[in-house]
Amino acid sequence: MNAQAMNEDARRVLESLPADLGAKDRMAIPVTPMPSQEPGVRCHNMHEVALGYGEDQAVLEATRCLQCRNHPCVAMCPVSIDIPRFVGFVAQRRFREALDVIQESSLLPAICGRVCPQENQCQRNCTVGKARGSVDEAVAIGRIERFVADWARKNGIVPLPPIAPDSGKKVAVVGSGPASIAAAADLRREGHDVYMFEALHRTGGVLVYGIPEFRLPKALVESEIEKLRSMGVHIETNYLVGRTRTIRELMEEDGFDAIFIGTGAGLPRFMGIPGENLVGVFSANEYLTRSNLMKAYDEEGSRTPIYRARRVAVFGGGNVAMDASRTALRLGAENVTIIYRRTREEMPARREEVEHAHEEGVEFMMLSQPVEIVGDENGRVSGVVVRSCELGEPDQSGRRRPVEIEGSDHLVPFDCVIVAIGNSSNPLIKMTTPGIEVNGKGNFIVDEETGETSIKGVYAGGDIVLGAATVILAMGQGRKAAAAMNRYLAAR
Repeated sequence: MNAQAMNEDARRVLESLPADLGAKDRMAIPVTPMPSQEPGVRCHNMHEVALGYGEDQAVLEATRCLQCRNHPCVAMCPVSIDIPRFVGFVAQRRFREALDVIQESSLLPAICGRVCPQENQCQRNCTVGKARGSVDEAVAIGRIERFVADWARKNGIVPLPPIAPDSGKKVAVVGSGPASIAAAADLRREGHDVYMFEALHRTGGVLVYGIPEFRLPKALVESEIEKLRSMGVHIETNYLVGRTRTIRELMEEDGFDAIFIGTGAGLPRFMGIPGENLVGVFSANEYLTRSNLMKAYDEEGSRTPIYRARRVAVFGGGNVAMDASRTALRLGAENVTIIYRRTREEMPARREEVEHAHEEGVEFMMLSQPVEIVGDENGRVSGVVVRSCELGEPDQSGRRRPVEIEGSDHLVPFDCVIVAIGNSSNPLIKMTTPGIEVNGKGNFIVDEETGETSIKGVYAGGDIVLGAATVILAMGQGRKAAAAMNRYLAAR
């Protein structure tokens, strides 16, 4: 069924609802499905998979909300969006008011509505979902948020927050990902002169280099960055803090009164197994950056090559593994297999992303651990030695620990391997900033309440502190740090 037909179905359901709709009536309304491209079509293009709600679909889904007095969904939102209020406005077709409510707390509704794991955050505590016995039955808050943002963009509505009078303070924001965007917006609102420094030639951080176009169109990220410019934030690209200028130089020589560091976790990890130096082995970071940021899938317009492969193995079970596997299909691979040492139930990836990968033809080799990558006489990948596993007792994450089965090794033919097992923090700023403290993983150690590092006036948030986290968690850290920075600057 196409998007228009699905929206018409929603309209008919709305028209059939009683005028005095009660809680039981709302609870009886099923979740409104999200229209999307057909799997056999979308796996051959880079266009967005999920097509978004139409107006009647959004209204119908919003009508399911019970408007709980204790607002359990808000408690799970890292930026504390007033979810019942904006959802209530959507149910009344007051979309502009809904947008205003969201933007009191979030500058990125079009992005968060698409890529945030709402099933583990706001929707996890939804009363409707709990009453119906599954988070899958919760009010689809993320889909409604996306609708509101898309409605605003289609209607040319670009609301900007008011800016306080010039404070006389100068602030640097290092990086341009979600944490930095949130911090820059809140700092600029207080009238500070904000400079954002991005190492790459395009802004957006992981939003542009890490998340594929078919999940998050880059035009959306560009429009959010443009809001910062319209607010008066100065943005400089190709500016590598730690090389172009150090943190100390920015503060002591360039006159910055405070600095926020939101450089993310972009240093890829490898497994340390034999064969990882063979031709045809990639970190997911490199593979996705070539496709997402440098558009290697565009054979005529791209200036960077992509490695052509028929049989691709992806190591890992998170969202990045799903992104890499689905990208490989779109780049022409005939077979893509995710090799994961636990079962599907333990995979940290969003359920929707796993389902989309499965629908598109990605294969899953569960309870399997890669122990060696094998090459041919030319030094190119020819296969992976895989060891079978079984599940043992739960580990610190609460998931059952994989236990390798000795003597179960077997060779599986592949001609490309993508390693997607996580990232570490880039050590550059640590190496060039004496006195800044990091933990054993290289993440910055900060005050949990303020985000301040061991250096006075220097704050940090997002993946550089948390390790790999979600967009909305990074934004929450950026906002928390910005609030503390505003207090710090006001007292100077």
